[in-house]
Order: sequence, then structure tokens, then C-alpha cells
Amino acid sequence: CYQLNQKMKTIYILVASLLIFASSCKEHSTEVTTNDVMNTKSADGSSNSALPDMKFEEETHDFGRITQGEKVAFAFRFKNTGSSNLIVSSAHGSCGCTIPEYPKKPILPGEEGVIDVVFASEGKSGIVEKSVTIVTNCEPSTKIIYIKANIIVPTSANASELPTTH
Repeated sequence: CYQLNQKMKTIYILVASLLIFASSCKEHSTEVTTNDVMNTKSADGSSNSALPDMKFEEETHDFGRITQGEKVAFAFRFKNTGSSNLIVSSAHGSCGCTIPEYPKKPILPGEEGVIDVVFASEGKSGIVEKSVTIVTNCEPSTKIIYIKANIIVPTSANASELPTTH
């Protein structure tokens, strides 16, 4: 039993070492610093004038009429109008049909970025509104953007061929 415990400890140590080694080998073209993430208002209520600021060209996009089952996409463009690096830590759609992609690298002051949103209309009908919640190091830390669509259910081709009765 003692030998089994020693072997298990050795295996755990090897696995932990491999995980540490593997994570340290990743290439980082742009590093995120503690200052990038921790640049919100201080606990005493004083403001930090070096905050990033995320300004979108458009916060709501209307796809108009689309056919049920269609996948549509839109690129929400934004600019960091603040004076420090903007970090997008996550972006989540309000349902599984709304999939956002966000920049993984810091957006420098004055630079632009894009949040790509794909909407899958399968199984949906009528007017729909969905949202994407973006978490950043701005103040406030969350920003919500919206998509809309009027989903038309296609009529069956066979239905138009049926004879009409009077």
C-alpha cells in the first residue's frame, strides 16, 4: 500500500510539472499586465483618469427580415477612446444561438477592435432580440450590445402547388 501511494505521488508530481511546463511555453505577442486588469476606481472612491473606454460605432444591429434556418453575422466595431489598454475578458450571448468572438489581445488607446456576432435562426420565428454581454476592464466593467431580426418561416413549396377550392 505504501508503494502504491508513493507511485501516485510521483505521478501527480510529474503531471503537475508537465502542466506548468506546457503553460509556460505559450507564445505571447502582447502581455497583459496587472495594471491593465486592475485599473478600475480605487476602494476609497477616487477615480482613476487612466481608464480605457469602449465606444461602439453601433450598439444595436437589426438584420431585418431573414429566413428561418439562416445564419447571419455582424461585426460590432469599437474604439478604445480611453488612455490605457482595453482588455476584453469575455463575451457571452444571451442564448446558444448567439455566438460572439472577441479580441484576445489588449486594445491600445486609440486603436479599434471588433466583436463578431453570429446568429443562428434555426427553430426561431417572428421578431427576436438577443444580446451579447461583454466584460472588460472599463468602468463599468460590462457592456451590452444587441441584435434583432424578423425571422420568416418559409412556406412549403408543395403548399403552393395544391389546387384551391372555391
